[in-house]
Amino acid sequence: MFNFVTTKNYTIVICLTLKKKIMNYSTLKKGLVASLVAVMGLTSLASAQEAAAPSSSAKVFGGRSQYRTWSLGVNAGVTTPIVLLGGRNDYTNWDVNLGYGVSLRKQLGHAFGLEANVMRGKISGSNKDATGGIQNGVKDFETKFQYAADLRGVINVATVDFLRRENSVNFTLSAGYGLLAYQPTTTLANGTSNVQKPLNGDDYYKGAYIPVGAGVKFKVSDQVSFNLAYTMNFVDDYNVNGVQTGGNTANFDKFSYASAGLEFSLGSKSKPNLDWVNPLALMYDELKDPSLRQEVEALKNRVSNVEKSIENLKKDTDGDGVADQFDKCPGTPAGTKVDGSGCPLPVPAPVVVEAAAPMVSGWEPIQFEFNSSVLKTEAYPVLDKLSSTLRENGGKVTAKGYASSEGTAAYNMKLSKDRANSVKTYLVNSGVNASAVTTKGLGEANPIASNDTEEGRIQNRRVETTRN
Repeated sequence: MFNFVTTKNYTIVICLTLKKKIMNYSTLKKGLVASLVAVMGLTSLASAQEAAAPSSSAKVFGGRSQYRTWSLGVNAGVTTPIVLLGGRNDYTNWDVNLGYGVSLRKQLGHAFGLEANVMRGKISGSNKDATGGIQNGVKDFETKFQYAADLRGVINVATVDFLRRENSVNFTLSAGYGLLAYQPTTTLANGTSNVQKPLNGDDYYKGAYIPVGAGVKFKVSDQVSFNLAYTMNFVDDYNVNGVQTGGNTANFDKFSYASAGLEFSLGSKSKPNLDWVNPLALMYDELKDPSLRQEVEALKNRVSNVEKSIENLKKDTDGDGVADQFDKCPGTPAGTKVDGSGCPLPVPAPVVVEAAAPMVSGWEPIQFEFNSSVLKTEAYPVLDKLSSTLRENGGKVTAKGYASSEGTAAYNMKLSKDRANSVKTYLVNSGVNASAVTTKGLGEANPIASNDTEEGRIQNRRVETTRN
């Protein structure tokens, strides 16, 4: 039961008043009650089915194009010349009349949409409870609405089913701006009927109004909903009821429209209606998507395989410093010096050098692969001889690294230094004192062959060792 409080400090109880004033609407009331009971039953059934098996395939960040966002509604209900908030009333008694309308809405998001409404009907009232049945010189009035058209913003403020996978009951708030075309007719104290018209010759006055309302929507199916709504309309005019008592904005008139109706979602049936989408359920479904879980499991397996491969690469059974994957001579005895392939280094034969003989001034160049500073196997014999000479006879050498002309000069300079350091590392590991080997990186300088051909470039990728 709803109470309307007027400025005359008395309470009008709607239910009792409606029983007294709308006996002619008993058929309409019965129809509305029967419709509501049927719709509530269908809604419960639809909710139970949808909760068990969600039909929406929409994604959280998929955009509006994956939903149906347009809807068309029809409604009918009752109009009164008062509103829930009370306020001034130019008549002691008010009537309930029939109104009807249509709506077109565009849902812009999960919680907000724009709605255009057009309504027709009438409002009426009387002064039969006033002294002598007259007030302000008027017995009663009836105002016809040619149309009441407005544009509103509609907010979905809550749902009693928000924790369900798909909602089935929504509550809404709305407000907007509209234009009302109306024609008031009053019965004067002498019984004369006075049809009021504007001075410009039109049949209807026109005034702006602000609709403010609330409603509840029941989901019948993916395409249909049953709506109940109540709207208070505040008119920017003072003679909607045919009476002006004062002449200031405090006397502006108002009326309300309580309605029931059906709303039909427009668009492809393969898309869900944005009205009933639960974003939390969508996020949950995406997290529990079987295909996503399969991808995660596959990624875990790939990571596990990579970790196993890394462990295999690091495994060195004989402890010679060369991983099993690259060890060409497994099982090398502990302490054996090996080359880069894990094979024992050859024991150099003693070199007989005449006491007065000078050290050889140069050695065969050490060649490298393209963009590499890793020693090639064929370089080991040359370096072993050089190592033996330095260990047996002493002396110092300089390892000069070079590169071919591919790439930038700065990169080739670094690469040539790395190649020279690879030679020094080998010699030091074979027993040569580190202070006996000096390294230099000379980059692309001093080519021994043309860099215009691959054969020439191969020769230029080298390290030369010379006596200091």
